[in-house]
Amino acid sequence: MPVSPIAEFLKRTPVFAALPAREVQALATLAREEHYRARDYIFMEGDPAHWFCLVRSGHVKIVRHARTGRDVVLELLGTGEMFGGVAVIERRPYPASAQATEPSAVVKIPQEAIVALADREPSIIREIALMIGRRLRGAHDSVKSLAADPVEARLAAALVRLADREGSRSAAGITLPFPLTRQSLADMTGTTVETTIRIVSRWLKDRTVAEEGGRLVLRDIEALRGLAAGEEG
Repeated sequence: MPVSPIAEFLKRTPVFAALPAREVQALATLAREEHYRARDYIFMEGDPAHWFCLVRSGHVKIVRHARTGRDVVLELLGTGEMFGGVAVIERRPYPASAQATEPSAVVKIPQEAIVALADREPSIIREIALMIGRRLRGAHDSVKSLAADPVEARLAAALVRLADREGSRSAAGITLPFPLTRQSLADMTGTTVETTIRIVSRWLKDRTVAEEGGRLVLRDIEALRGLAAGEEG
C-alpha cells in the first residue's frame, strides 16, 4: 500500500514515531489537513476537543484570554509539534485557544481515533506525557521570570529560546523562524507593547539585533544571553 504524505509526516513526529506502520497508515486515512491564514484560529478556548492537532508547516501560538482583555501567549509551536492532545485524551474542552501566527498547515486527527489508539498503543500516552513535561518545565521557568526578572531580561530570554529552538544561522547572526510583532513579544513576556517597542528599538540601534524582511536577526546572541541571565548590558 502506498504511504500517504500525511502518514509520512505522522511517522516523523515524536508522538507517533514508535507506532507500527499499519497504525500510522490507519490514522492518516482518518486525518485531514487544513490550512490557515495568519491570525486565523484553529480552535477557541472552551470549544469541545474534537481534534488532536499537529503543526505540519508554519507556526501556531497557544493563547489564554485574560479577564483584562489581554492575551497571554503560553506556547509558540512549530513543525511536528502537537497541541490539544491532553484535552482530547481527557475528553474536556480546550483550555486555551490556538491561533496561526503565519500561513500554516495543521493535521487534525479525530478524538475517537486518538482515544482508541491510546488504548491499543500506550506508548503514545508516554510520548504525550514527556512532551507535556518539557512544556511544563518551560512554563515554570516563564512564570518565575515573570515574577522576578526585569522586562528586558524576559524579552531577551524569549528571543534566545526561539533562536535555540528554530533559529537559522548565517554570517549576519541567527534569524528567527517567523515574523514576530512587538505585540506578540509583549504577550509572550507579560509586558506592554510600548515597553517592548522601546527595548527592541534600543537593541536595533546598538546592533544587538537587526530586522530583515520583518524577521528579527539576533546579531549578538551572547549579549542577549547575558541580559536573560540578569547580567548588565
